[in-house]
Amino acid sequence: MSPTTRVRSLLAPLTVLVTVAACLTVSPAARAAPVSLDLTEQTRIDQVTLTAPRSTTETFAVQTSLDGRGWSTLVAEGPHRFEDGKVTFRVDPTLVRHVRATTTTAKLEVREAAASVALRATYSASSTNQDYGPGNAGDGDQATYWESANNAFPQWIQADLGAAVRADRVVLKLPAANWGARTQTLAVQGSTDGQNFSDLVPAKGYEFNPASANTVGIDFTAATTRYVRLRITGNTGWPAGQISEFEVHGPTSGDAQAPSAPTGLTLTQPQSGQIRLTWNASTDNVGVTGYDVYANGVLRTTVTGTTYTDTQPDGLRVTYHVVAKDAAGNQSPASGSVTREGATGTNLAQGKPVTANNHVHDFVAANANDGDLGTYWESNGLPGTLTVQLGANADVSSVAVKLNPAAAWGARTQNVEVLGREQNATGFTRLTPGRDYRFDPASGNGVTIDAAGRVADVQLRFTSNTGAPGAQVAEIQVFGTPAPNPDLTVTGTSFTPANPVETDQITLNATVRNAGTAASGATDVTFFLGTTSVGTVQVGALAAGAQANVSTTIPPRPEGSYEYTAKVDETKKVAEQDETNNARRHPDRLVVSPVPSSDLVPVPSWSPSNPANGQTTTFSVALRNQGGIASAAGAHGVTVTILNANGQTVRTLTGSHNGTINAGATTAAVNLGTWQAADGRYTVRTTVANDANEIPAKRGNNISEQSLFIGRGASVPWQHIEAEDGTVSGGAQVIGPNRTIGDLAGEASGRRAVTLNATGQSVEFTTGAPANTLVTRFSIPDSPGGGGINATLNVYVNGQFHKALDLTSRYIWLYGNEAEPGNSPGAGGPRHIYDEANVMLNSTFPAGTKIKLQKDAANTTNYAIDFVNFEQVTAAANPDPAKYAVPAGFSHQDVQNALDRVRMDTTGNLVGVYLPAGTYQTAQKFTVYGKAVKVVGAGPWFTRFQAPLTQENTDLGFTVQSSASGSAFSGFAVFGNYTQRINGPGKVFDLNGVQNITIENLWVEHMMCVLWGTNVDNSVIRDSRVRDLYADAINLTNGSAGNRISNIEARSTGDDAFALFAATDLGGTGLQDNVLENLTALTPWRAAGIAVYGGKNNTVRNVYVADTLTYSAVTISSLDFGYPMEGFGPEPTTFTGLTLVRSGGHFWGAQTFGAIWMFSASKKYTAIRVNDVEIIDPTYSGIMFQTKYNGGPENVFQDTVLSNVSISGARKSGDAFDAKSGFGLWANEMPEPGQGPAAGEVTFTGLRFSDNFQDIRNTTTTFKININ
Repeated sequence: MSPTTRVRSLLAPLTVLVTVAACLTVSPAARAAPVSLDLTEQTRIDQVTLTAPRSTTETFAVQTSLDGRGWSTLVAEGPHRFEDGKVTFRVDPTLVRHVRATTTTAKLEVREAAASVALRATYSASSTNQDYGPGNAGDGDQATYWESANNAFPQWIQADLGAAVRADRVVLKLPAANWGARTQTLAVQGSTDGQNFSDLVPAKGYEFNPASANTVGIDFTAATTRYVRLRITGNTGWPAGQISEFEVHGPTSGDAQAPSAPTGLTLTQPQSGQIRLTWNASTDNVGVTGYDVYANGVLRTTVTGTTYTDTQPDGLRVTYHVVAKDAAGNQSPASGSVTREGATGTNLAQGKPVTANNHVHDFVAANANDGDLGTYWESNGLPGTLTVQLGANADVSSVAVKLNPAAAWGARTQNVEVLGREQNATGFTRLTPGRDYRFDPASGNGVTIDAAGRVADVQLRFTSNTGAPGAQVAEIQVFGTPAPNPDLTVTGTSFTPANPVETDQITLNATVRNAGTAASGATDVTFFLGTTSVGTVQVGALAAGAQANVSTTIPPRPEGSYEYTAKVDETKKVAEQDETNNARRHPDRLVVSPVPSSDLVPVPSWSPSNPANGQTTTFSVALRNQGGIASAAGAHGVTVTILNANGQTVRTLTGSHNGTINAGATTAAVNLGTWQAADGRYTVRTTVANDANEIPAKRGNNISEQSLFIGRGASVPWQHIEAEDGTVSGGAQVIGPNRTIGDLAGEASGRRAVTLNATGQSVEFTTGAPANTLVTRFSIPDSPGGGGINATLNVYVNGQFHKALDLTSRYIWLYGNEAEPGNSPGAGGPRHIYDEANVMLNSTFPAGTKIKLQKDAANTTNYAIDFVNFEQVTAAANPDPAKYAVPAGFSHQDVQNALDRVRMDTTGNLVGVYLPAGTYQTAQKFTVYGKAVKVVGAGPWFTRFQAPLTQENTDLGFTVQSSASGSAFSGFAVFGNYTQRINGPGKVFDLNGVQNITIENLWVEHMMCVLWGTNVDNSVIRDSRVRDLYADAINLTNGSAGNRISNIEARSTGDDAFALFAATDLGGTGLQDNVLENLTALTPWRAAGIAVYGGKNNTVRNVYVADTLTYSAVTISSLDFGYPMEGFGPEPTTFTGLTLVRSGGHFWGAQTFGAIWMFSASKKYTAIRVNDVEIIDPTYSGIMFQTKYNGGPENVFQDTVLSNVSISGARKSGDAFDAKSGFGLWANEMPEPGQGPAAGEVTFTGLRFSDNFQDIRNTTTTFKININ
C-alpha cells in the first residue's frame, strides 16, 4: 500500500479487491458457515459490516490475522442481531490482512480506517553521541538526526506523548542527502508509565533507502500508550542507532481525547500497615471509567472511585500517583505524587564503604554516601554499578536512590537492577529485576525500590539514563535490619607485671566477648604495642553473649611508653554485625622502666651518597651508644651486607671499633671498604655485634637496614666528590654533621664540610676521569655591613700551583626569617651561606690527577669547601653555517639583530642563531616572535650570557611569544646578578601560551627562576644544570599540559626546585599529563625539591632529593595560596621512584616538615599514588600528614595510596623542635596556625621501617592509616 493513508468507501473497493483475489466466501442462506476476506496486504480497518438476506440473530465471532495462520478476536463470540439484514461493528483502528466471521450466513465487508495524524511529542534517548541529541528526531528537519553511543547496542529513543492516547503508526526517517541505504533492526514498544514497556511491533529489520526518501512507515493495531519507544539492536550502516525524524501517529476516528489529570492527591494512615489515598475526580469529553493507582512506579490497582486504601509494611518508603482513563483507553497525565516516608533511622548504608565500577571527572562513588544531595556519583558510561558494603548480612527490605531535588536537575529515567551478595558468597544474585525508574524534582527526585533479601553487599546496576551518558546517584540508602551474626569485642585488657623493667617478660591479657546475636567461629586476638604486632593467640568459638580470656607473653621490651591495644579477629575470619568495634586501647600506657645498659646503634653512610652506575662507593659506619652506661672495652665488630632486590648478597664488608664507647657518645666512622655501584635497588644491612654491657632488650636495634637505589635522579657528565671524602692536610678540619641553618656544616651537602682557616691548610681530590674544568661549592665570610667580599683560593695540580680561583660572597649571606630573608646582617640570623665557583683548567688532566684547593698567604680569608665537580668539556661548532645566523658581536643588540634576521628571512634557509664561544653582556630580555627559531650555543662552559657585574637583580633572559611556538634553545649559560628574592622578574624563560618549546643543555645561576610556564603545552626542558637561585628552578601552572621535564640537576634553589601548580588565575585550566623525571635537587635553601599543588594525571618519577634546609623533599599539597586553583583528581597524580636523603626542615616559625609533606588543604585531595620510596635519615619525620581547617577540615585525605615505602633513621632532633621529630609516619595532631589534626585516611602496602624513634605517630581520632 501507499505510505499515505487514504479513505475508502464502505464496500466497493474492498469487495472488488476480494472478488479479484477470489477470497470472498459467501455462505448459502440456508446454512451457516465461516466467511473470510483476504485484503492482499496489511491494512488498518476501523469497521466490520455483515449483511444477511433477512433480519435475524446469529452467534459468531469476528477474527483477524496478519498472515492467515494466527488469529485474534476482534469481536467476541456471541449472539448478534441483524437489523434490516445488517450488523455493523466499529472498532479501534486495527492492522489486518485477513478478516473472518465464524459460522454466519452473512456477507462480510470492512472499512479502511481514516488517515491517522501526527501526535505532538517530546523525545529522549538511552544515549547520545556528541551533539546528535534526541531532540533532533522531533524538530521537523530531516537533515538533523539523533545518534546513539557507538558500538553499544541495544539503544533506544522514545517519544513522550504527554498522556496515554491511542497510537497506531510510526514514521521514521534518516537524512536523504548523501546517506547510503542501511537496515536498522528495531522493535516498536509502548508504555503508559515510562518504565514497563511491551512490544507493539516485534523486532525486525527495516530498510532505509534513499530511493524511498530514507523513510519507513510502520503500522500497528491502535494501542493506548503515552511512551512510544524504538528499541534498536542493529544498523548495517553505522554501529549506532540513527533516526532523523520520529513521528507517532494516532487515529482520528473515535474518542482520542484523554481525561484531565487527577488533582489533590493526599494520604493518611488510618492504622499500622495501611495507607489511605484520596483525590479529586478527573474530567473527560466522554467520561472517566477508572483510575490506575501506582506505588513506587508500579501499577498497584484500578478503581472506579476516588479513594483507595493500600497495605504496605511500616517503614517502607512508598510514593503514589494516580492516572485517570476512559472507555477508549485514553489515559490522563499522572497526578502529583505523595510519599509515605520510610524508616530513615534504619539506613544500613550510613557510613559504609561505597565502590563503583568507574566514575567520570571527580564524581566518585563516595559522593553517593556522604549525606550531601549536592554531590553525586556518575559512571563513565553504561552499564554502571554502585555497591554498598554493609559489612555483614542484613535483612534488606528496600533501597532508596536519590538525586539532587533542585529544579536545575531535570526529570530523567534510569533503568536500575538491584543485586545482593550474601556474606559467604563470592558473587551477586538478583534482588529486583531491572526496569525503568523516573526521577523527577517535582516529586523529590528519588525512588524507593523494593529489594528483599539477606545480603552483606547491595549493588545497583544501571543500564540507561535519559538525563546523562552515565548512571547518577546523589545518595543511596539501604533499609533493613542486621541479620543474626556474631559481634566480637574486646571488653577488657591488662598486663603483668604492672611496672615492668627492660629485663622483664610481659604478659598481655584480653577479654573477648561475643556481643552479637549468633555464635562465632574460632578466630584470634592480636596484641599491639604502638602499631607493632607483638603476639597473636587463638580464641575459640563463642556463643552469643559468651566471653573468653586470652593472653600472650612477650620478650623484654626496651624502655619507653607504649600504647597497648588488643584486637580480635584482625584476620577477618568471622563475619560480624559490626567490624569497627574489634579493638580496645588500654586506658593507660604500658611503661617500661630502664635498666642500666649500653645500647649500641650503627650509623652507616656511603660516599658518594647518590652513586652512579660503575662508581666506586665507600662505606663507613659510626657507632652510637644511646644507652645509660658505657660499653664494654675491646673490639666492637661491624658488618655491612649489600643485598640486591632478590635478597641475594652482592657484597659483605667488615670492620670494628676498638675501645669503650661512653654513654651518649658517637665514634668516628669506621671505613669498611668499597663497592662498585651498579644500577638497581639494594638493601644496606648494617650489624654491630652485641655488647657485653647491653641487655637483650636493647639489642633489637643492633641491626639496621636502609634502601639504596643506584641510578635515581639526573644522569650528569661530571664527577662529584664531597670535601669530607677528600684528603685534608695542614690542619684543615672536617666539620659536622648537624642540621643547623646558618652553620657551615648544617647547610652543606651531606651536612659536612672542610674548613681552611690557616695558611697551608688544604683538601685534595683525585679525578676519576679526564677533566679540564673545576667547580666547587664554597663559603667565605660576608662583609660587615652585608654585600659580600671578593677573595681567591689557590688551585694545585699534582702538587704544583696551577691558578687562583676567584670567589665572591656577593650572592650569599642572607639574614632574617626563612620566608623573606634580606641582605642586612641586622635582620636576624644568617642563612643561604654557600655559593659555587667555576674555572676552566689550563689543559685536560687524565684520571688519577691530584687537584688540591689550598689556602696560601695570598688567600686572605677563611674558607669552607663543600664539594667539587670535575668535567671534561669541548666547544660545539655551528651545526650548519648556511642555516644558522651568527651575531656580529657579543652585545645584547648583536644577538637580537641575529634573531630578527632569522625572523625576517623569506628564503626559508635560516632556521636559527648560533652563538659562538664567548661572554655576551646583556641587561634585558631577548624577544623571540614571528616564527619558531633555534638558538644554539657552543656549550654552557663556552657560550655565556652575563648580567652586569655593577648592577643587582637585572631581569634578563628570553621572552618567547606564542607566534614562536616550536622554538628551541640549547648549549649556553645564563649568569645573573640576583642577590635576594624579588617576586615577579628574574625568570630566564617567562613563557605564556606557547607550545612545543625545547630547552636543553643550559646552565643557569644567580637568577630568580629558570622557567615559569603559564599555559605551556607539549614542551621539553632537559639535560641542564641549575645553581644558586632565589626561587623555583621550573614551575608549570595555569593549564600547562603534556610537558616533560627531564634529567636536570638543581642545586640551592630558593623555592620549590621543580613545581606543578594548578592555579587558574591567568585563565588556563587542566594542569595535566606532565612528566617530571630523572631529576636531582640538592640543598634547596627555601621550600622543597619537588612540589605538586593539584592537577591530574601528572607523573613524577626517578627523583633524588638531598639536604633540604627548611622544607620537605617532596610536597604534595592542595593549598591554593589564595589563588583560584584546581584540586587533585579524579585522574591520579603519581610519584614513583623517590630517594629522599637528610630531608625536611622547619619553616613558618615552628612548623616542621617531613621528607614528604602531604597536605589536604583548600582544594580536593584525592587520587594520589606514591610508589617505590626510600626515605633515609630525615631531619624530623619521614612522611607528615596535615590538614587545613576553617572551623573544620576544608578537605580530607581521600583515595591516597602509598606502596613500597622504606623509612629509616627518623631520630629525635635534639633542637627546639625535638617534640615534633623522630616519627617514621606522623599524622600531625598539632594545632598549627590555620590547621588542625590530619583528617581522612591513607593506605600503605609494603611499608618498611628501620632505626626510627617511633615508626608511626597517630594520636588523632580524625585520621586513619591503613597498612596492608
